Amino acid sequence: MTQTRREFFDTLLAAAAVGATSLHTRPLFARAPRRSPNETIRVGVIGVRGRGRAHIGEFKRMDNVEVAAICDADEAVVDLARKSVPDAKYYQDMRALIEDDTIDVISIATPNHWHSLASIWALQAGKHVYVEKPLSHDVYEGRALVEIAKASGLVVQHGTQARTATATRDAMQFLHEGGLGKVSLARALCYKRRGSIGKVDGPQAPPESCDYKLWCGPAGEHPLTRKNLHYDWHWNFATGNGDLGNQGVHQMDIARWGLGVDTLPSVVQSIGGRVGYVDDGNTPNTQVALFDYGPEKQLIFEVRGLKTPAYKGASIGVVFEGEKGYLVSASYTKVQAFDRDGQVMATFEGNQNHFGQFMEAVRAGNPAMVNATPLDGHLSSALCHLGNVSYKLGLPTPVGQLGNSFDAFPQGAGAEIGREALARFGQHMQENGVNLEKEMGFVGPALQFDPQTERFHGKRANEANQLLRKPPVEGFTVPDLA
Repeated sequence: MTQTRREFFDTLLAAAAVGATSLHTRPLFARAPRRSPNETIRVGVIGVRGRGRAHIGEFKRMDNVEVAAICDADEAVVDLARKSVPDAKYYQDMRALIEDDTIDVISIATPNHWHSLASIWALQAGKHVYVEKPLSHDVYEGRALVEIAKASGLVVQHGTQARTATATRDAMQFLHEGGLGKVSLARALCYKRRGSIGKVDGPQAPPESCDYKLWCGPAGEHPLTRKNLHYDWHWNFATGNGDLGNQGVHQMDIARWGLGVDTLPSVVQSIGGRVGYVDDGNTPNTQVALFDYGPEKQLIFEVRGLKTPAYKGASIGVVFEGEKGYLVSASYTKVQAFDRDGQVMATFEGNQNHFGQFMEAVRAGNPAMVNATPLDGHLSSALCHLGNVSYKLGLPTPVGQLGNSFDAFPQGAGAEIGREALARFGQHMQENGVNLEKEMGFVGPALQFDPQTERFHGKRANEANQLLRKPPVEGFTVPDLA
């Protein structure tokens, strides 16, 4: 990092304004002595309106684990969490919780824009981390979290629970051992009905119960221009990543895993739009993104927020195309392989507890024991971010013409895949009554990407690289890395 340890903690303390001085003298990554298997692990959960309550439930079921603290910037949403863990201490400011030396583990279920920074702060303070998907809100901060986690020697588990599901793990092994022969295409799907979030006529007042500046944090304080502060943040790029980076990161992770690729792609292109209604969201509810890993492997992702039928039995899932047939992951706990005639070749079933697997690694003090590593979380999340970068740089185009300039793969298998996906895309629009000439979408450019440097190059690289990292916000900025 370009910051010294003292500079980092001085910045953190100045921003926190909680009057504590312990971080001033604590060495980087300092932690309490590792607890024995029979001692109680104390957990602090940050973000408890929705998914965080599921975190609380998982930890409550474990022996020798105590949810000792809860945290949310909005005091009005914590009542159900308090009822579940009445003895837990409540913090409104996560920085005060993170510097609590009695806490061993930080579990993060905040909005996306907080995931990386909250994790990094927790690691800097010597805490193990469970962080919800996506690992990051942009490409840079994901890579920063990977490097800081590695330097810390602490345990970090990403919330892509399919990595621990027995059925999915066995299915991936089946693919990697050649069960379908050569697999060259993964088609990831997020066919998840999403209605309008409504439209307001101007900035709204945040709830009085919420420290809104703190809630915004790394996103920078900005006007609230939607009806609901909570959940609908998914559909604003300042705080969310659309369904590509929300639900879709699970399927992106499985797709990349099955293809056996452990880098980012060399080319990405995305098209789509927010169609079927006009509301305050600015992320696409309908999107197609292509990721090129060279002539042998392609990944295609489809987001559909309007009504749509399943594809080969999957609505939220992944379909792998191989020489001998195809494999459908429509559930983390049941995955099936089919031959070319559509007959079942193999069925994989079973599950294990993702949180429990994380806690085993914590007790052992062994980061290598986790199934969903920070690197896996970074790569799968960054794929979503790259697709959205292309989309954000797109040219406004009538949705009926979106496929005309889809040129990421001008020839060969990739072009054929793209044409087939776009043909179904157009049919989907028609079936939902979308006016193909009047409603507008965006055709993103085909962007060249260097997986080693994790930077764009070639045409429009300067614009694209500016979208790899959000602008710094004083007191809420991911550290620079050397």
